[in-house]
Amino acid sequence: MSNFVFLGPPGSGKGTQAKILADKLNVPHIAMGDILREEVRRKTPLGVKVENILKEGKLVPDSVTQELAKMRLSGPDCKKGFIFDGFPRTLPQAEALEGILKDLGKKVDKVIYFSLPLDLVVERLSLRRSCKSCGAVYHKTNKPPKEAGKCDICGGELYQRHDDEEEVIKNRFEVYLKQTEPLIDHYKNMNVLVQVGASRKIEEVSDEMSKLLNL
Repeated sequence: MSNFVFLGPPGSGKGTQAKILADKLNVPHIAMGDILREEVRRKTPLGVKVENILKEGKLVPDSVTQELAKMRLSGPDCKKGFIFDGFPRTLPQAEALEGILKDLGKKVDKVIYFSLPLDLVVERLSLRRSCKSCGAVYHKTNKPPKEAGKCDICGGELYQRHDDEEEVIKNRFEVYLKQTEPLIDHYKNMNVLVQVGASRKIEEVSDEMSKLLNL
């Protein structure tokens, strides 16, 4: 079984690494942030509820994320495993996740923590651009579109998300430090934590992660 949780500050590349590992293991990559943004895009009742919370870089209430997690983990594609990215982000969420998994006859096998300092977080996220139409993500330096301001996939307009503006990034980082770092000790005590330095190239981080997980 390959049940993984990816932790790390915004911009640490955990989403990119989750996609790489998910493809390698043929398990779903579950990104809580993407699920929530899709609800906002579709203007569902939940999306309307959390839109301003996301814009301000704050954490969505546990009751919302826990319900979404339970629903997603119950899907048939999670039978072989999963990679959770962006959940849990607090100790109560971690405890809730363990309860959800226990009910489903599962457990967390490994937690990968991607460490990155604030200056690199700001540098990475402030240069990120997203497609208004399909949600594809680009980076002005590391992954620029073929044509400036236009999505390679659908031709949609690229824009800077509000939560990728510098002041919001700094707030997100402070929220992360305050509410998410206790998870590191929690998972250390469970003997499932693996730490990876995320300041290097994507391929280098991916190679180290695979070695640490014996894949």
